[in-house]
This record gives sequence, structure tokens and C-alpha cells, in this order.
Amino acid sequence: MGVYSYLLQIMKKRRAGFLFLLDPDKTDIKHIRSVVPQVERGGADAILVGGSTYDIDGFDDYLKEVKLNTTLPVILFPGSHFQISRNADAIFFLSLLSGRNPLYLVGEQVLGAPLIKKYGIEPIPCGYILVDGGHLSSVIYISNTLPIPRDGTNTAKFHALTAQYFGMKFVYLEAGSGAEVPVPDEMIGGVKSYIDIPVIVGGGLRNASLARQKVDAGADFVVIGTAFEGEAKIGEMVGEFARGTHK
Repeated sequence: MGVYSYLLQIMKKRRAGFLFLLDPDKTDIKHIRSVVPQVERGGADAILVGGSTYDIDGFDDYLKEVKLNTTLPVILFPGSHFQISRNADAIFFLSLLSGRNPLYLVGEQVLGAPLIKKYGIEPIPCGYILVDGGHLSSVIYISNTLPIPRDGTNTAKFHALTAQYFGMKFVYLEAGSGAEVPVPDEMIGGVKSYIDIPVIVGGGLRNASLARQKVDAGADFVVIGTAFEGEAKIGEMVGEFARGTHK
């Protein structure tokens, strides 16, 4: 079974899925052996790996270490075409639709596509939509784009529908790593009711009750990462998020 089919199966069986994001800038490779098995035991459905500023020289080794320590699908969540590794199972093939910077709409994708084909990684096309999370996130700064305002539900809906009509498999509403506030419930619900493809929500989900709230609003998957930085009992916290997300 491919990773995309696996994710659809998770939606069907568990109401919604829980994706754990590993940012190599924030979780050092030396901690992978302790962190990743806890994430799997805690009930995460897949592991995302990526970030905005990571030193590309060690990216392959980082992915290899993650793969050695889990049986979960490992999905690339790349900040650029430099973050593509043969050691991943799949890649969210992102297009930053909320911005108008051609490099992140299509430029990085053209550079990355031959590598994805060469390495045999499963591409999962995904419309990436930044939403104001109350602070200047790394992705806003690096991409030199503006997020959709928090009261811009219609704007988010139209961008999400564009992703669907482009043939993308997911829409990802992103408030940004360490967001002060997550994507609004009204926006999640508006987007979910307007399109026919699954909705991923990430950024600012600091506890399990917030994750559940976003699922109740319409999220098909929630992404958690920053909430676990510096936490010793990662497995326990992952379990709380998994229970809040799943049926």
C-alpha cells in the first residue's frame, strides 16, 4: 500500500490522523533513537521530516536514522529541493498557493521533481496555505510571502479550491511553527465544507484539547511538532494527542 492510500485509510478508520513533525533544526540526530520510537508507541500515524533552515549536508543521514527507528511512514515536508532524500517513503509535494513568490509556487518544485523520480519517492501533491498565526514564522520570512489574514475564510476557501482543481491530494492550512494562535475553527470548517479533498492543519496546537478542537472543526489531519520540544515524556504526550485526534 502506498503512503497516500495509507493516509486515506487512517481517515476512514480513525476519524482523523495525527502526523508528528520532526524539524532537524530542533531535534538533533543524536536524539532520534530515543524520540522516534516513543512517537510510534504513542500512536502517531506518520512522521513528517523537514524545516526551513536545516544544514543540507546532514539531511540524508538524518532521514536514514529516522527510518532505522520506526515502522511508520516517513514523509518529507521540505523547505526546499535540498531537503529531498532517498531515505523517505513519500514527500508532500508542496506548492505555496497563498503567496505569489514563483520560486515556491513552482520553481522549487521543478528543481525537486527529477530527484523525486530518481529516488523513487511517492509524491503527494499538496496545496500549502499560510494563515496568520500571530507572529512572523520562519516560512513567512524565508518564502517572502504574506499569510492569509485570520478573518479571510473566503480567501482560504478559494485557494483551497484552486488546489483541488489543480489535482492536488491535500490542502494544508499552516499557522506556522510556534504560532501564537492556531488556524481559526471557522476557517477550517469553511474550507472543509467547500472542497472535496482532505484538510491538514498545523501550527500552534500546544495541547491535545486544541488538536481535538481542530478535528471537530473539520481537520482530517493535525500536525504537531513544536509542542513536544524539550519534553522528556514525549511518548506520553504523543499518546494524549493521538487519543484526542482519533475516534
